[in-house]
Amino acid sequence: MKYVGWPEEGELVVGKVDDIEDFGVFVDLEEYEDKRGLVHVSEVASGWIKNVRDHVNEDQTVVAKVLDVDESAQQIDLSLKDVNDHQRSDKIQEWKNEQKADKWLTLAFGEDMADDQFRRIANVLLGEFGSLYEGFEQAAIHGYEALEDSDLDDDEQDAIVETARENVSVPYVTVTGYVTLTSPDVDGVDDVKEALQAAEGNGDVPDEADLEVTYVGAPEYRIRVQAPNYKTAEDQLEEAGARAVAEIDAQGGEGNFHRERQLDEE
Repeated sequence: MKYVGWPEEGELVVGKVDDIEDFGVFVDLEEYEDKRGLVHVSEVASGWIKNVRDHVNEDQTVVAKVLDVDESAQQIDLSLKDVNDHQRSDKIQEWKNEQKADKWLTLAFGEDMADDQFRRIANVLLGEFGSLYEGFEQAAIHGYEALEDSDLDDDEQDAIVETARENVSVPYVTVTGYVTLTSPDVDGVDDVKEALQAAEGNGDVPDEADLEVTYVGAPEYRIRVQAPNYKTAEDQLEEAGARAVAEIDAQGGEGNFHRERQLDEE
């Protein structure tokens, strides 16, 4: 998808070098429909420039900073020298992510999707999340909850969430803790099982978190949580430990939650 309209002064844009002249470089903007900018020779690189072609090549993909926009004259002035390596790398990655998200929209709604529907859905995601990629990433992490306040109908939300979960690689973090559970009751094994089930959440763990409880050596059990960020992971880990301890206490046993192993590995 390409934006309709004009870039803003100070914005970083991705473009492809179309023509090189002694006085500067013409760049076709990849993110905007039918927009072309000029990088004056003085903005190609720092210092004196003997030959512009020593610095850029035709068809080269570049990141430029918008210096000025004159809509009446249909002119966009750009700079290459005002973009540092970090900005260039980040912008290229952002642009590539949006290209991926474009393809995901097509996967979600089909090759025959009408242009007006494509733009409407894209504009909803841009308005809610700032980028198409972020919209798909949030849908992959949070599911329907990420889209419930948007102007997308149920079928559109279904298509986006399903496509996101199949295609978006979400960065996850993993945290681990332990619970020690004991019960003096004759049915103590059952008491511990109920405490472990409580730790697993009984269906109350949010979709974006993956929680697993494993045996490491009685009376100690490992709780492992995987989530898209540390806050969610830590919160879910502590809640799981608290549920297990509360349940074993209610059964007349004892329990405690700790972050490090207290028993040696078997």
